[in-house]
Amino acid sequence: MKFSEIVQKLGDSATKTSLPDNDIEITSIAAIDEATANTLSYIEGGKFASEVAKTSASALILPLDENLQAQAQARGIAWISTSQPRLLFAQAIALFYQPYRPTPGIHPTAVIDPTAQIGNDVYIGAHAVIEAEVQIGDRVCIHPNTVIYPQAQIGSGTTLHANCTISERAVIGSDCVIHSGAVIGAEGFGFVPIPTGWYKMQQSGIVVLEDGVEVGCNSTIDRPAVGETRIGKQTKIDNLVQIGHGCQVGANCAIAAQVGFAGGVTVGSRVIFAGQVGVANQAKVGNGAIAAARAGILSDVAPGAVVSGTPAISHKLYIKAAVIYSRLPEMYQAIKKLQKRLGEK
Repeated sequence: MKFSEIVQKLGDSATKTSLPDNDIEITSIAAIDEATANTLSYIEGGKFASEVAKTSASALILPLDENLQAQAQARGIAWISTSQPRLLFAQAIALFYQPYRPTPGIHPTAVIDPTAQIGNDVYIGAHAVIEAEVQIGDRVCIHPNTVIYPQAQIGSGTTLHANCTISERAVIGSDCVIHSGAVIGAEGFGFVPIPTGWYKMQQSGIVVLEDGVEVGCNSTIDRPAVGETRIGKQTKIDNLVQIGHGCQVGANCAIAAQVGFAGGVTVGSRVIFAGQVGVANQAKVGNGAIAAARAGILSDVAPGAVVSGTPAISHKLYIKAAVIYSRLPEMYQAIKKLQKRLGEK
């Protein structure tokens, strides 16, 4: 589409614009270091500022930086300037690309129990299985080989990608996305030790995903023995994440790949977990906290805290400790010399 059309569609998000005399045809979106003629790219901040002088992009989304605007102008590059360039770039991508969504309809190989309730404009793909008393809202998209166990509820506008599994009585809200291989509502890991081994504690609880939750490929969210495991509105879960039985996760959290929560973890809202974070049984993480990659959270984390390391400590303290750690060989040699000198005396 024409660059002027993009500016118009992005609306009020574009704070300032520079339109060339001859309106440019934009054919695709690209990263700044891969951009070619007739593509739109973006600069988020000073780290990539040097790219403006060498990019082949025909148009850029820029931060509110007059120097970058002047550089783009001098090179004849059309630009949009905004306080949130990454967000505006995401909105621009949506103008050119929408995820695959098949036409509503039911494939003849799908197996649907007669007691299931199916809403309007629903797509159900090949070999999907929908068991007794399942409730499916309007505009739900169920891709091939998905299995939905009895009495599960799927809210309107939700997408279930191929080969995911929704266990019995799970409740999934509206506009959720469950990616391939994910399992929602499987049995929690509940076993009681007895003299002869282990006694299995039946997991009678449920999993609840509130509206707008997204779950990545091959992630699992387990149901508890009693009660519920709940994921709050708009929380985003990456691939290969394990959320144990009885966890309570707040709204608008971001949980990166290979994070693991033991049972009964409580997480506030707007919490960020970087990759491979582990959270111990019953630990509580407060609103707005951030856990750096590979942090091991063994006890409660205060609201707004930033933690690193195992066991997790303040990120600032961890950085200081890391600097000392790198100097341990040097410090060890110094101690040995000091011990030798003291021994001679």
